Amino acid sequence: MRSLRPVAAVAVAGLSVFLAAACGSPAPPSSSSTATSGSAATATSAAALGGMDGLISAAKAEGTLNVIALPPDWANYGAIIQAFSTKYGIKVNSAQPDANSQDEINAANQLKGQDRAPDVFDVGANVALANTGLFAPYQVTAFNNIQADLKDAEGKWVSDYTGYMSIGYDAAKVPAPTTVDDLLKPAYKGKVALNGDPTQASAGFHGVMMASLANGGSADNIAPGVDFFAKLKKAGNLLPVDPTPATIASGQTPVVIDWDYLNVAQTVALKGKIDWKVVVPQNAVVGAYYRQAINKDAPHPAAARLWEEYLYSADGQNLWLKGFARPVLAPQMVKDGTIDKTAFAALPTATGTPVILTLDQLQKGQDYLTANWSKAVG
Repeated sequence: MRSLRPVAAVAVAGLSVFLAAACGSPAPPSSSSTATSGSAATATSAAALGGMDGLISAAKAEGTLNVIALPPDWANYGAIIQAFSTKYGIKVNSAQPDANSQDEINAANQLKGQDRAPDVFDVGANVALANTGLFAPYQVTAFNNIQADLKDAEGKWVSDYTGYMSIGYDAAKVPAPTTVDDLLKPAYKGKVALNGDPTQASAGFHGVMMASLANGGSADNIAPGVDFFAKLKKAGNLLPVDPTPATIASGQTPVVIDWDYLNVAQTVALKGKIDWKVVVPQNAVVGAYYRQAINKDAPHPAAARLWEEYLYSADGQNLWLKGFARPVLAPQMVKDGTIDKTAFAALPTATGTPVILTLDQLQKGQDYLTANWSKAVG
């Protein structure tokens, strides 16, 4: 599951599937489209190609876009891919939908120079910051409306959407939690699951960080979160189960600590079956943006840039929002009146400024978990 994307870089998994897809590649582009692609490959904005009309024309001439690690049920990517393809008449090849961030980078390196290499990336912060040499600088039209700390100054990477850590729960089986510490109560005995091993999974890691913030910790100090989960296990409340939609539907994991967009999706999937509710603890709001980037060796550089323009348009941002993700341009769209108000209102309430960890803070927390999680929690 993409929800288990690692916090730290991992070895390639399942790359052979992607490599196999490289067989039977279509014929090389014509000389005219090659010239167009050549100029697109160095374009740092749509203006460099004569504006959006020029970019669209160049992308249509290429006719194809290669994406990777985009599950159709993750943040509404299935609808986004279909909408982009329909709007521009561009075929989208979606490879390895359940791959992780490091797999994307590995695929780009393995397939460099081939027409099946990924054109674009959607990766975690740590992987993005560790691989900027692979990214092409490009500033989408909305670039100036994205706050400075959520983008590379040249546009080599740009934050796209985030989620907040949340507690999802079966309202028929447990009382509504309002704080993280509520989960220590007897009513939650044998009922609480954390999505993923926090030494490996981003969701699990940020779940521990949420518990840390709720117990006097900070972005620089994840130790109180480890102490909390040690207490949760000692109380018999922590389940040794990685939650999935199947475990939630079966009742095996009636309380799940996970990203809010994944928990909220279950409220829709289980409607009429399970009264699944979601809360973002107000004393511990923690988020993590994914990053968009363009492969500097993209086989379809114009389509790659048009894809980014689409994602950062109101249409693209609202489609992420309909998938319960929180798009980076949401604050600006609220001001502009272009946000989908119904979809925005469906998100769990979260007040205050969310904690977004820097790469150094992520690494510091990961190092602490590597050294202490197993012996404290197991």
